[in-house]
Amino acid sequence: MPLPYRGRGSRLASSRGASTSVHSPRRAGRGAPSSSHALRLTRRRHSSEQVPPGPEPQADFRSGKWLQEHAGGDARDSQQTARAGMGSRHRICSQEEVVIPCDSDNDSGSVDLQLSNLEDIKKDPSSLELTDSDIFDITGLSQESFIYSYRHLTQQGPDNEANVERLIQSIQEVFNGELQSEFEKLTFLRSLSSLSQTLPYDETTESFIHSHITDIVHVLNMLIEEEPLHSLFSSVRQEVFITIANLSYQDIHLLFGSEDRADLFSLITKSIIALPSVETLIQLQEIMPSGSYNTECLYRQTFQAFSEMLQSLVVKDPHLENLDTIFKQMDPWLQSTKDHERERATASMAQVLKCLSRHLSLKLPLRFQRLGHFVALMALLCGDSVTEVAEEAAEGMHCLLHVTLRLKCTIYDKKNHPNLRRAMKKCQELLELYSIKQFYSCPFKIAQIFEAFLNSNELFQFVMTTLDGLENLKHPCTQKSAGELLITMVKNAESRFEKVPEIMGVICARLSIISQPRVRRQIINTVSLFISRPKYTDIVIGHLLCHPVPYDRHLAELWRTLEVELPSTTWILWRLLRKLQKCHNEPTHEKMAYVAVAATDALYEVFVGNRLQAATFRLFPQLLMTLLIQIHHSIGLTMSDVAVPSGLYTEQEMSSEVTPLCFAIQATKSLLLRTLCWQEFNIMEKNKGWTLLEGKECHLQGVSLLANFSRVQWLGDCPAYTPLSA
Repeated sequence: MPLPYRGRGSRLASSRGASTSVHSPRRAGRGAPSSSHALRLTRRRHSSEQVPPGPEPQADFRSGKWLQEHAGGDARDSQQTARAGMGSRHRICSQEEVVIPCDSDNDSGSVDLQLSNLEDIKKDPSSLELTDSDIFDITGLSQESFIYSYRHLTQQGPDNEANVERLIQSIQEVFNGELQSEFEKLTFLRSLSSLSQTLPYDETTESFIHSHITDIVHVLNMLIEEEPLHSLFSSVRQEVFITIANLSYQDIHLLFGSEDRADLFSLITKSIIALPSVETLIQLQEIMPSGSYNTECLYRQTFQAFSEMLQSLVVKDPHLENLDTIFKQMDPWLQSTKDHERERATASMAQVLKCLSRHLSLKLPLRFQRLGHFVALMALLCGDSVTEVAEEAAEGMHCLLHVTLRLKCTIYDKKNHPNLRRAMKKCQELLELYSIKQFYSCPFKIAQIFEAFLNSNELFQFVMTTLDGLENLKHPCTQKSAGELLITMVKNAESRFEKVPEIMGVICARLSIISQPRVRRQIINTVSLFISRPKYTDIVIGHLLCHPVPYDRHLAELWRTLEVELPSTTWILWRLLRKLQKCHNEPTHEKMAYVAVAATDALYEVFVGNRLQAATFRLFPQLLMTLLIQIHHSIGLTMSDVAVPSGLYTEQEMSSEVTPLCFAIQATKSLLLRTLCWQEFNIMEKNKGWTLLEGKECHLQGVSLLANFSRVQWLGDCPAYTPLSA
């Protein structure tokens, strides 16, 4: 089968370069740069900018511009005219050339803050609508229209129609047969790419491709499955990525819409991300030399083709549904424990976000519903221990901020107009304080900026993703970043959170795996922030009281080290006390309410920690009276007499030595000591007062002994305690 002429259609820029010949694998490697040269050119990164349109001048790589090394010799002159009019994504590939882009050290840009209309809005806020001019521009991310630069054939003469027929026939033969050699595979893929370029003007091509989407997906799936995951010795992967991208630019999406397409997307993502590290691939080539390819250059070209394939999916993505699908595919790889996999995934997403931010044209309805999760995950990666991962994530966050601003301006309504204005104003003020480099190297600053634009559901996503970062035991820096992100977001978002019980549940579960003292302190302080806000106080207390008693050392530490401001201490202690009092006010049941036992144990832990000392003194009479009533109700009971929620304990965990009475006695003792009632405590010790309190027949004698001292004489006449004498 003859190899079709590849100059017919447009091709992705820089996807094939450096060493791979399009006509024969045996020519690969000629003119390829050395390993160290390639590493310096790419700043040890995988992906790069697109090749700019027009003839590219020779440039020193140190200037941050493009470097070209031509392997075709005199062919350059013959191709110069053809390339001059082609766009950044497409070029004629009759001869291969080395195109290795080099990012400038300043490619992340700086923030150009332009909110000159704010003063006008203050004067007449109702007269203005939000427009793009109200969003401060981020240098390097200005919106630009995407101009397709396909090299269309201007006439549909007999020769062109014959070429289309030959391409269709060759592709049809593959559907009816099978591909054996690498040459046959590359021929099929390039034929399909060439055919895709005739779609805009050839109805036969359009009908053929649309009617054979399932066949195309099946063949591509088969080609990728045949490629080994432990090595990279052929350019088949690269050609698959290029073919999918070429079809995507013609609005033929092979990765969206059905289960088999989603499976193909997952497979091709794994085929590139899960490859061994570049160093391992190079070592493998030294052990098993293929003689056809320079492995390092082939890897970089293949990864570049993959990155450009992803970008082709978001060039026209007004509803962000393609971004949502891409993120779902990349999500597990962004959280991989292997550094090289995480680096590849982060580099890919950074390029996707950069492309999206440049060609953003949003329309309702927007189908990207995971913004909070995305922001948190990229923010965690900004603190990654691998420098390359952190740098790529920082560039991605830079673009994500731009996307977020436009997204929020698209979905805002008249009702939330002032809120969005305030959010943009806050964002501007913070960015004026922080340079971009500072902003993305400090996770808490990322949380400060994005908090203003996240709604309650997105805040929940952010917090839950950040809490997942606490599980990363292999990378302590990720735990550190998670702690800073969490405490900052909760502090700034104040009372805009939903699903607080779910958040508390995850925090309590994560405490046992956090070993860093600073991070533990941040997580406990996060709980303190929630519990100190009246909107969440009862919710947090209610959740914490649903854990087994006695509390394990992690929950005990949480109760003992609550860090709340003085005005909130009385409120928190009062709400905890009310939980216990409500149990006493309810009609008597066969079993004691579990909340009564849990609240008593919580009071004990709070008294031991002594962080709420001022509130303890203020509420001392109510606290002592309530605890004595709890002692009275607990006499003679065991934990089997308590209405324990189902599934809270196993039979082995339920100790016969633990009783409701022991919790009440120890809480009362701690209360006396923390409120400096040393004389009363000593009298109770010397006169066996605690034993009297625990007895069914002599309980009132114990109460009288405690009430006979000046600090607590009010007990004898307190009406609330009279039921005990009945």
